[in-house]
Amino acid sequence: MFNYSSRRSEILNDIKIFQPETHTDYRGTMWTHWEWPMDTPTNKISKFTNSRKNVLRGLHGDDVTWKHITCAYGAFYLVVVDYREDSPTYLEWDSFTLDDKNCKSVLVPPGFLNGHLCLTDECVFHYTQSYPDEYVDWEEQISVRWDDPMLKINWPIDNPILSRRDKNGKDT
Repeated sequence: MFNYSSRRSEILNDIKIFQPETHTDYRGTMWTHWEWPMDTPTNKISKFTNSRKNVLRGLHGDDVTWKHITCAYGAFYLVVVDYREDSPTYLEWDSFTLDDKNCKSVLVPPGFLNGHLCLTDECVFHYTQSYPDEYVDWEEQISVRWDDPMLKINWPIDNPILSRRDKNGKDT
């Protein structure tokens, strides 16, 4: 087994942040990326997204997918939004800076949206997704505008580089 600390978001109690114990020597740093708890679905897929500075991807999500997010290279600003209409924290958000030095990861349950902004010249966003039955690909996901006026997200940029999908995301 490996050692790590965990805590819950102070704003969104269902969001968990993990900080692994790292081993660093003259060769670099090694850490273990935390695995799924027993009560999450068993189907898993691992994805990577490579972005350049000022690229913002999101806000995306669905009602069935768990996402375990970490930064494999560089740094990004991660925003998670509670999109569960029956939740006491509906439309509230929290943000985290993940990078290849702090080795943090964030576990995002179903019903939440997430988006990330690349802060360095290049970054690699890694996420393992877990889902109960059918894989929900991007065409079936919810896509909300990054600058939705109802959310009032404090992004550290005013004019990010966006895909057509993210430019045309819906308002809440």
